Amino acid sequence: MKTVPFGSATAPAVIAGMMRIDDKDDAAIRELYDTARSAGIDFFDHADIYGGSMHFCEDRFAGALGLAPAEREEIVLQTKCGIVPAQGMFDFSYDHIMTQVEGSLRALRTEYIDVLLLHRPDALVEPDEVARAFDELEASGKVRAFGVSNHTPRQIDLLRTAVRQPLVANQLQLSLTHAPIIAQPIAANMAAEEQSVVRDGGGIVEYCRINGITVQAWSPFQGGLFTGVFLGNPEYAELNAVIDRLAEAHRVEPIAIATAWITRHPAHMQVVLGTTTPQRVRDAAAGADLELTRAEWYELFRAAGHLLP
Repeated sequence: MKTVPFGSATAPAVIAGMMRIDDKDDAAIRELYDTARSAGIDFFDHADIYGGSMHFCEDRFAGALGLAPAEREEIVLQTKCGIVPAQGMFDFSYDHIMTQVEGSLRALRTEYIDVLLLHRPDALVEPDEVARAFDELEASGKVRAFGVSNHTPRQIDLLRTAVRQPLVANQLQLSLTHAPIIAQPIAANMAAEEQSVVRDGGGIVEYCRINGITVQAWSPFQGGLFTGVFLGNPEYAELNAVIDRLAEAHRVEPIAIATAWITRHPAHMQVVLGTTTPQRVRDAAAGADLELTRAEWYELFRAAGHLLP
């Protein structure tokens, strides 16, 4: 598995998302985990809100696997906090961050979290409170690295007015068909085109590259915001024709081409898999080691419906 820069270390270009394991039994979770490990994935993404209740999927993961201390040291556990579904709000307060981290540590049955992300931007964020929480979590050894999710450049800059730790990751929605963070700058000065509209605060991918922040692409195979996958979808016939042709040429499955389109980007992004089907994990992971040519990458970009002026 190809690796990418991640903070002061490296990490696999494909990581396993655990959002959908809530209805899986122990055997299925173990099979999913074992398949990921055999594919070179040792990085597992969680969030406190995943599952039917707070920390549910974190608890299912740890309970099903029962990892020994030595095996726990071999993997990266990433989790997120900041969304409060029961109250319909976001919360980056010191108290909330500390409470949720303690809950994640208990649920994951671990003494430390490798990476903690702030899940969705809190409009009422006080950077000093975030900094206080991060400092205490780092000093206690409960969290080893920090990042954000769904944040714009200026939202990150605001946090950095107080937070002293490097923000190592920004998890953003990105797929071939949902790619405004890549497509918008390409059409930045095309006033009459919908693609030119700035929605992310401007240049988030470039900002992350400049500041050494790893982009983690979530929903990498979704057509839009949880609208269903584009792979094999007749609504994306032109795109799938190109994907299928390239998959045959490279002797991989179509899902590997969709993965490779993201991992080919020089920002050295990570693809966050959401599938709980072991074979799809294997097939998608193979895309990380496939280097699309520039012509192939742009052909996919055009076939996905993006404007190339």
